[in-house]
Amino acid sequence: MAVVARAGSDGGGNNEVQWCFLQVKGAIDEDVAEADIISTVEFNYTGDLLATGDKGGRVVIFQREQETKSRPVSRGEYNVYSTFQSHEPEFDYLKSLEIEEKINKIRWLPQQNAAHFLLSTNDKTIKLWKISERDKRAEGYNLKDEDGRLREPFRVTELRVSLCSLALCISLHALLYLHATKLKCANQKWCWGQGHVFIDDQAEEISELTAWKCLTETFLRKKLVTDVKFSSTENSGSRKSWRWFHVELCVLSAVFEEPEDPSSRSFFSEIISSISDVKFSHSGRYMMTRDYLSVKVWDLNMENRPVETYQVHEYLRSKLCSLYENDCIFDKFECCWNGSDSTIMTGSYNNFFRTFERNTHRDTTLEASRESSKPRAILKPRKVCTTGKRKKDEITVDSLDFNKKILHTAWHPTDNIIAVAATNNLYLFQEKVN
Repeated sequence: MAVVARAGSDGGGNNEVQWCFLQVKGAIDEDVAEADIISTVEFNYTGDLLATGDKGGRVVIFQREQETKSRPVSRGEYNVYSTFQSHEPEFDYLKSLEIEEKINKIRWLPQQNAAHFLLSTNDKTIKLWKISERDKRAEGYNLKDEDGRLREPFRVTELRVSLCSLALCISLHALLYLHATKLKCANQKWCWGQGHVFIDDQAEEISELTAWKCLTETFLRKKLVTDVKFSSTENSGSRKSWRWFHVELCVLSAVFEEPEDPSSRSFFSEIISSISDVKFSHSGRYMMTRDYLSVKVWDLNMENRPVETYQVHEYLRSKLCSLYENDCIFDKFECCWNGSDSTIMTGSYNNFFRTFERNTHRDTTLEASRESSKPRAILKPRKVCTTGKRKKDEITVDSLDFNKKILHTAWHPTDNIIAVAATNNLYLFQEKVN
């Protein structure tokens, strides 16, 4: 029997996680530039690095500080590690279409050596980036005498370029140009669709993605794909139902779809049932889908209905007309699992984000706000009032700010550290430690 958890439900238990403010990144501006809005957030496999992408095509990587005896409370804090421009605006002359530089997704590859690799994509292009540290010692042709001895810095007054180095430089540039479209990462297979990146860790290298082209021709032409993910097995997804494909054979393996109640169908049914995000559990047993009003957990062995349904902001059902007029109904919210698959998290409006504990069915509404951003301050649960009489610390539905929204969330793979993107600000919260 499917479990349905509604807003405000409490399944009991005394092991409730208390969240405290860790830090916030981003400028405090009333008028936020469109390019500064965060469009994706992603922890790497160890959780030591956290990457964000924005609508301006930039990628910012944060590194987690290590705990020391002199600064034990700094454990968990993230500081800027690297920043680079990933994508630039383009124009597709064949289709007369402008391609935005907005970063749609970032995916970290499993670390194989001292360097880190990540994929970033906009609507058209995937880019593979290598992040590594270099020795900062000054060294090179200009710093040495003819006999190879190091020169004193004050003696370096002009730039010398050897003919050998110049010829090698020209050759390398030519090779890079010729091989620019043949970039591969050993033992990784990655492909693109509708601005999403997905990685199969166990697959062999492929060159033309023949299976994906087959899948596109046979299925994607008929259905609008809004999100695609790979788990430990080959899977793919679609609009209001979740299609599971065997990519190599291009065979439809399973259809996950909940039967619709004809009596509840309305003009908005198709829109609010559209799936905006899909995440497989770490165990590989479940998958989670997010539509406009709810989060659903599916058992991969049961296709006809979800095993758990969590109402995120059911109180907005009466506001669908207004949300349609201001285009908020088309917002695409993401969702994520914690490291043990026991809790899920997703965003809402008014900079609210919600956590649902699967064992106790307890749900909590929290707010990402600079007003409660004092060091180690405990977050107070928020509640939206749906009736005429409002209690203390409650907020009415009509008072919600729909310009403030948590669309992108991420959970540390092992620790209770969460990251949520609120417009141009990145908030990090940590479980309260006694």
